[in-house]
This record gives sequence, structure tokens and C-alpha cells, in this order.
Amino acid sequence: MITFLKLSLISLLVIHSALASGNSFPLVPNESQTPGRLCSTPSELRYPEQIAYCSRKVDSYLKNTIIAKYDALFGFEISSMRREDFKIDHLIPLCAGGANSEENLWPQHKSVFAVTDPMEPVICQKMAEGKIRQAQAVKLILRAKFNLDLAPVIYNELHKL
Repeated sequence: MITFLKLSLISLLVIHSALASGNSFPLVPNESQTPGRLCSTPSELRYPEQIAYCSRKVDSYLKNTIIAKYDALFGFEISSMRREDFKIDHLIPLCAGGANSEENLWPQHKSVFAVTDPMEPVICQKMAEGKIRQAQAVKLILRAKFNLDLAPVIYNELHKL
């Protein structure tokens, strides 16, 4: 947990630096472009709740399209930055029943996923244990991804369940 908190503080400093320097990449998903979507074509059902699970399937063309749209629509400069500094993130993670569709994908900088990614396996483990339902998990994930300062708080609360 100390490592996560330390990493979160470092990432938040990087994010604040990005804000000060003109914000050439998104810190949070754009809600109109990436509202989130649940899996509608599952490869299996998971957890006690039997939620739909989609296998990972996002090709390079779709990833590049998403980056280009974020650049064109919102004035970011992601395509001119190092590609290895970004991933195409599932807003609602696959393990929580998220889809591979464009509505659920956005370009996430490494400083941002360092803050939010540690929370995702914990949420999904709690779903597997039946301690949290999908609706609550999605709500927590979205809250953290749209409010980065809350991610460490949510992470710590999940460990108490």
C-alpha cells in the first residue's frame, strides 16, 4: 500500500505539471466521447453475479482512431508524443464487465494509469468474492477515473471490504 501511495503522489505531481504546461494529453476521459459501455457480446459470465465478460480485442486501427479523435476533437497532442507513454484504457475494465467498443476506450497517459490501475484488480477481486456488485464497482471506477485525487482513497476503502 505504501508503494501505491508513493506512486500515486509522484503521478499526481506529473499530472499537475501537465496541467501547468498546457495539458497536451487528457487527464480524464471525455464523457461525450468515452461515456463507458458494458459488454454486450460476452465470451463468458463471471463472478457470483454472472456479469458479462468480453475477451480483450482492440486492434491497432481502433487504438489509432481513438488517439486521432481525442487530438482532433479536444486539441490534445497525443499523436505527437511517445506512443509507449500511453495505453488505450478500458474506462470500465474488462474484468468489471466493460466492452471493447470505442465508447469505453480512451488514451490514458502513464502518469494517469499509475494512479488508477492499482484499483482495478482489487475491485474485480471484490466482485469475484461477492463483496461488491457490478453496479457499485462501475460507480467506484468511474468516480476514480473522473476524479484522480479520489483513486487512492477508493483503493484504500476497497481493501477494507
